[in-house]
Amino acid sequence: MYMILFVLHDCECLDDVLTAWEEAGVGGVTILPSTGLKRLRQKGALRDDVPLIPSIEDLLEHVENTNRTIFTVVDSEAMLEKVVAATESVVGKLDQPNTGILVALPVTHAYGLRRQVR
Repeated sequence: MYMILFVLHDCECLDDVLTAWEEAGVGGVTILPSTGLKRLRQKGALRDDVPLIPSIEDLLEHVENTNRTIFTVVDSEAMLEKVVAATESVVGKLDQPNTGILVALPVTHAYGLRRQVR
């Protein structure tokens, strides 16, 4: 088994990446908002200036500049390769700028992946 972690650079591609992963056979995905050091240093990533009760103007005035980190666990290296190909079909080759970072980690133990409905 492998855990695939993908930090997506362009959040507008999120739905297309998720669709491509589903079509490749991925059963479940977790999605987290995230940011990198460069974006954090540029003061454009995480918003800490939104009022407790924001107006629409407050929300539209500043655009958050974040990534999305998505992850899943797949059963085989063949499935891992399908997910990489599906990802690149949406964002382009991952060795190009502004596409994202994808890593795969071997999983030796996993619990709770295959739950039975009672």
